[in-house]
Amino acid sequence: MQQMTTAEAIVRTLIAHGIDTVFGLPGVQNDALYNAFYDHGDEIRVVHTRHEQGAAYMALGYALSTDRPAAYNVVPGPGFLNSTAALCTAYATNAKVLCLTGEIPSKYLGRHTGQLHEINDQLAVLRSLTKWAARIDSPAEAPSRTAEAIRQLNAGRPRPVGLECPWDILASEGAVARIPDPLPITHPPVDTDMLDVAARKLGQAKNPMIFVGRGAMNVSGEVTRLAELIQAPVIGYRTGRGVVDSRHYLSHPNPAAHKLWSDVDVVLAVGSRLAIPQLYWGVDENLTTIRIDVDPRAHDRIGRPDLPITARAEDAMPLLVEGVERHNRVRPSREAEMRALKAETEDMFAFLEPQISFLKVIREELGEDGLFVEELTQVGYASRQLMPVYKPYTFISTGYQGTLGWGFPTALGVKVAHPDKPVLAVAGDGGFMFGVQELATAVQHRIGLVTLLFNDNAYGNVKRMQQKLYGNRVIASDLHNPDFVKMAESFGARGIRAETPEELRQAIRDGFAEAGPTLVEIPVGEMPDVDRFKRGARVRGTADRSEHALQW
Repeated sequence: MQQMTTAEAIVRTLIAHGIDTVFGLPGVQNDALYNAFYDHGDEIRVVHTRHEQGAAYMALGYALSTDRPAAYNVVPGPGFLNSTAALCTAYATNAKVLCLTGEIPSKYLGRHTGQLHEINDQLAVLRSLTKWAARIDSPAEAPSRTAEAIRQLNAGRPRPVGLECPWDILASEGAVARIPDPLPITHPPVDTDMLDVAARKLGQAKNPMIFVGRGAMNVSGEVTRLAELIQAPVIGYRTGRGVVDSRHYLSHPNPAAHKLWSDVDVVLAVGSRLAIPQLYWGVDENLTTIRIDVDPRAHDRIGRPDLPITARAEDAMPLLVEGVERHNRVRPSREAEMRALKAETEDMFAFLEPQISFLKVIREELGEDGLFVEELTQVGYASRQLMPVYKPYTFISTGYQGTLGWGFPTALGVKVAHPDKPVLAVAGDGGFMFGVQELATAVQHRIGLVTLLFNDNAYGNVKRMQQKLYGNRVIASDLHNPDFVKMAESFGARGIRAETPEELRQAIRDGFAEAGPTLVEIPVGEMPDVDRFKRGARVRGTADRSEHALQW
């Protein structure tokens, strides 16, 4: 047993579990925690931000691009609530984010006496946004609760977790047992009999297809091998991009999959909800659905698969590949057909200028290992379908949450996690201003992110809908903006304006050469809309028109 403060016990446990960076914004309720961070400054880095949402988004970017736990710390009440847009995005994207928040003094909990930053049942709010949350009530509890939080991050379906600690408890000193090593993690056992049935189905399929989500990121090689064995196109949209290299002839976007969907006889979803095909394209008795998902509750949320396999993709996919190798029928290569489909899809998208030209430059300048963070702007929307992605964890997306303003601060966290790789974010003028203050953070901490700001002086997507769907009744969507180049320079960042794709190329190169942040403003007008390719019409059986469809 050792005497230490709760804060000291928390920090030592974080370090023992491999947390080397914490994003945060200090305040009086967390003073003791930052004292402990100071004492361990050679073991854990604090990146302090200018807004609580920035701290949480940076932790999210760190987690999404590494598949490692990332932590952020904020004060209770308003501070915690400011971070919740990022927390719900972490939930949507299956990210390993630990929210470590302060709380009012323990003797006032639940009494509604109007303490500083008091809100009704903060822990209940925290639990509603995470897979697991708890309160630390004493120094002795701190190591075990913190260790359990990190175990929860790594067990089962990755999703954020939360810990809160009252102000007085955080600073109190008491006897603390040994700081625990990482706790053991158990994973669902693979149902090998069902997996063998799945292997037979896939091996004998005439027109198979594979959908991948974030849950397939760690089985890129196995998915590629399986696709080649059964000559199945692989579809990754948003969070599944990069599982199979976009240059592979079997890697395709959603519109190509929609063209083939009516003839698919067996579909495999790996770490994917298979949402768009089931909700919109339709299913029937001639389609066999196989899903591999570590979360048993996920199988029934849209449509019950014929073969629900509850397991980590890392455990199931090697066995599935072995099974398909045993049961696979002789089949010809579909390379010519698939490359023709790629060309047809490219022709379908050809009208999307200037997005195509901008994305071509971005892809070329990022190189093989660069990381890209999309945002709710026209170039970002187009990137989900058009931009080639070469490797897992290099295309960072909000998934279904679609959190406007997330891109810039999230990309800062990506760059902190990958200081030696090129990292680039896109943003619109509307979304960028949600987190503009984090330019100060980027300059202070020398975070060499390049951000491309496409400026149309509007919430462009909203304005388009008002014009086209509501008889040009434009309201609250035009924006007054600063001179973004001068603004960046006033923060101490590099500011560049680029008008053409070739000017953008040079601006990106100049930005990547900088040690600190670079903001590139690209003035643009209205761009063609890629949204028509998001869903696709029903082509078989019935489509789900339940309340689930409202999410899309």
